[in-house]
Amino acid sequence: MGEDEQREDVALISSPSNSQKVDHQVVALDVEVPETLHEVGTDSWFQVGVVLSTGINSAYALGYAGTIMVPLGWTGGVIGLVLSTLISLYASVLIAKIHEYGGKRHIRYRDLAGFMYGRAAYVIVWASQYANLFLINIGFIILGGQALKAFCLLFKDDDRMKLAYFIAIAGFACVLFAIAVPTLSSLRIWLAVSSIFSLVYLTIAFALALRDGVNAPPRDYSIPGSKINRVFTTVGAAANLVFVFNTGMIPEIQATIRAPVVDNMLKALYFQFSLGSVPVHVVTYVGYWAYGSSSSSYLLNNASGPVWVKALANITAFLQAIIALHIFASPAYEFLDTKYGIKGSAVAVRNLAFRTLVRGGYLALATFLSALLPILGDFMSLTGAISSIPLTFILPNHMYIIAMKKKLSSLQKCWHMINVVFFSFMAAAALVAAFRLIAVDSKN
Repeated sequence: MGEDEQREDVALISSPSNSQKVDHQVVALDVEVPETLHEVGTDSWFQVGVVLSTGINSAYALGYAGTIMVPLGWTGGVIGLVLSTLISLYASVLIAKIHEYGGKRHIRYRDLAGFMYGRAAYVIVWASQYANLFLINIGFIILGGQALKAFCLLFKDDDRMKLAYFIAIAGFACVLFAIAVPTLSSLRIWLAVSSIFSLVYLTIAFALALRDGVNAPPRDYSIPGSKINRVFTTVGAAANLVFVFNTGMIPEIQATIRAPVVDNMLKALYFQFSLGSVPVHVVTYVGYWAYGSSSSSYLLNNASGPVWVKALANITAFLQAIIALHIFASPAYEFLDTKYGIKGSAVAVRNLAFRTLVRGGYLALATFLSALLPILGDFMSLTGAISSIPLTFILPNHMYIIAMKKKLSSLQKCWHMINVVFFSFMAAAALVAAFRLIAVDSKN
């Protein structure tokens, strides 16, 4: 949005004579937007691009052969993953372009929603976003537990050590990291470490799957299950496709980027969806090619190879899950730190005690739920249905109509409204499918 239009919007909001024309914006002024105590506008576009790429190249990428390709097959899986990449980039660009809507910078998703729609939307978006991030955090703890268990089983096959125990260890490790790293911008060197870890386990998974595929007999690529089950698994896989590339926290990540805010964020997004998305696609396709319909939701469970190689892949996946969780937990941390005035030295006794108790309590709850229902693929579907689809596709399209109403033609507005309606139906269908999948899989 140009400066002239921004000034017009601000003037329109402040003018009593125009209050009836912009009721949603007048109401929005009643929403209290606290100043953040975390860093704003300090990071380069490349660092932000690495943050985004780290999120999509997490150990979740080891599960897409099983959770996307198996229920969709070659045609549906490949087309779906490519379309998801393009559509996710499009939707992310929409929300990035309105970061400075109305002449001010909106550093939280809920702040932008509240400014546009009013307090009710502020609360709903806040709840949806935190549900989204909390479910993603649960998934990372499950991933960490799976990787750690796979690592230990390479050296000692002990049935007494259940997955729940490893999930508890992973959760404790996440607590220690959350105490040590106060903010999203503080990750810095950890982003390089995370990128190295990602390259290690993705490269190993690719190499082992490629070797297994070359040496294996013909695989079965048929879509498993009865017709009715295929319907639900297909809808669930569609929700997983949304989950692959989207964070549900673009405004929060964009808040850390230097000016010019929109231009730099677009560079970061283009990096994420080009070079940053290659590992996800490659490992997913090669994994499915190697193991067919028997592909696991954790690809390293399928792979055969030298013990030390698989051990390295599993331990790096475990460690990277801890770092990646911190990215998706950062909005919750920012809210709590700002609310309770946690500022100053990160090693001050009060600040350390607060992070230990509050972040520890948050992650303890996530760990308990992870151990209770460690069904990773189903949690991807549930997360996509409840919050990823609304936050990633529905809201950005509608917000863009409001923000760019003076620039959009009737045809363009119609296009964005079609997206809103289509993805609303998709979210509802995915929610039903996710609950059914969880109910069925919980019996096992």
